[in-house]
Amino acid sequence: MDAFGGWVPMDVDFSIELGRDDPVLDFPWTDTAGRLAYVDLKRRPELMARIEEAKKYPELGEFLRTVNSARSMVETAKCDAWATMELSAEEEIHDVSHKFASYVDVVFSNIDMRSSVSAHEQFARKLVELLRRTPEIPSSVEVCVRRCYFGDEGGVREGFYCTLYVSGYGNDEPSARQNWAVGLKLVGTRWCSCRPPRLPFPDYSPGRTSRSPRPRSANTL
Repeated sequence: MDAFGGWVPMDVDFSIELGRDDPVLDFPWTDTAGRLAYVDLKRRPELMARIEEAKKYPELGEFLRTVNSARSMVETAKCDAWATMELSAEEEIHDVSHKFASYVDVVFSNIDMRSSVSAHEQFARKLVELLRRTPEIPSSVEVCVRRCYFGDEGGVREGFYCTLYVSGYGNDEPSARQNWAVGLKLVGTRWCSCRPPRLPFPDYSPGRTSRSPRPRSANTL
């Protein structure tokens, strides 16, 4: 609560990151060593056992099941989770020593939506709006809209995807992880409340490109 007894909204925001040096995603993907690759959890939920991060962090596994469920409009592409004592200047407001964080990359299941930046922006704005109705907790959420290269038998098509960052803060790793888990649970709950963006999407219509897919470095999904 704030000094006047009112609820302070959760720390949540979104950004559009389409610059030359911003991260991109190839979908589906395989790492350069061939050890890790995309797993289709939307259509093959039994393959969750292959996701090391989901086994190591059950809270993340639960979130992946929610996001890939039939009622969700998106599906996951990659994920990771980690603990750290490195906090940014913006995070110093939490006045703690530890952070536990994760990211999950998602793409729309509807192929037409994948090529619309406005559909991704609508989705990000709606999720942020829903999360800002949540009372403040020691966690933060950021949704980033980024460029994606979708590969299929006909070549590579340019489009977009979202990266969701969730962080929890505390004075030791267990408390930071607990606050991360609470934040992740709240995001999963609000996620399925988001309605699909409206069709049609006249803003952007990328064609196919000769660009060869390249994996983005990270741990699996």
